[in-house]
Amino acid sequence: MAEGLVIDSVSRIFAHPSGEVRAVDNVSLHIHPNEFFTLLGPSGCGKTTLLRMIAGLEQSDAGKILLDGNDIAPLPAYKRPVNTVFQSYALFPHMTVADNIAFGLRMQKKPEAEIQKAIKDSLALVRLDAMADRKPSQLSGGQQQRIALARALVNQPKILLLDESLSALDYKLRKEMQIELKRLQRDTGITFIFVTHDQDEALSMSDRIAVMNKGKVVQLGTPPEIYHKPATRFVAGFVGICNFVKPKSLGLDGQDDVGFRPEDANFATGMLKGMVRTTGTLSHITYRGAITHYLIQLDGGETITVADDDPRNLKVTD
Repeated sequence: MAEGLVIDSVSRIFAHPSGEVRAVDNVSLHIHPNEFFTLLGPSGCGKTTLLRMIAGLEQSDAGKILLDGNDIAPLPAYKRPVNTVFQSYALFPHMTVADNIAFGLRMQKKPEAEIQKAIKDSLALVRLDAMADRKPSQLSGGQQQRIALARALVNQPKILLLDESLSALDYKLRKEMQIELKRLQRDTGITFIFVTHDQDEALSMSDRIAVMNKGKVVQLGTPPEIYHKPATRFVAGFVGICNFVKPKSLGLDGQDDVGFRPEDANFATGMLKGMVRTTGTLSHITYRGAITHYLIQLDGGETITVADDDPRNLKVTD
């Protein structure tokens, strides 16, 4: 029996006037216990539909979904050991933080003493012990996110699903919550399945990433594998920046385009062993703090980006 979540040849098909749309197309994955797993892809790739099928909010048209060897597909959402944190947080505005966290436990008619302990433990877990009596409107976006997490974790599900749950936060809060989510996953030992279109979120938090496109998983691997060894041109271009040029632009033979990351190119006055050389015109400079991006138009007409952590005294058209 395979432990964890096994998605076996799952499909979801929608009717459309122009023909059927395979939102999820024969996807198979094995997500391990205590793993931070990310479904990464562009809008419309099927990642949220797959998440909804795991949650029981959407029915599959083919395939099986097994949790620790048990088929959970026939179970309604409320009977699955799975909780979901949505992009909107879905907190009840008229309830206090404590009552929001306790809502599910009270629906299950748990003893009040057990509920109060669970509230206290959950607030301690997300480091908001002093917020129990506040209303959601009295909290910042980051605090609301943590309360939504506390509510989802209070009954200790086997799997926590997070659907674009950081997208409403500003840049600084997103970075803070990335660290917080990874800490929570590590401290609780619960499997997290995170859906995002943001490559930085996926690379910074995940143990493994499944990159999706047009309903299919096009690559599965660790963040370094996805970034440094992309399986397809789509993955290379979607995860990070990738330059694609004709071999002749680099003085090489062959028909297939050559792909390389901006940090794999550099400025040089001489020829270095093991490197290829090309020339071009600087057309744009983007300063990004620790890194500067230089947009270069090659003499053959193609455009590449060069990333350098050493600020250079270069000007456009040099």
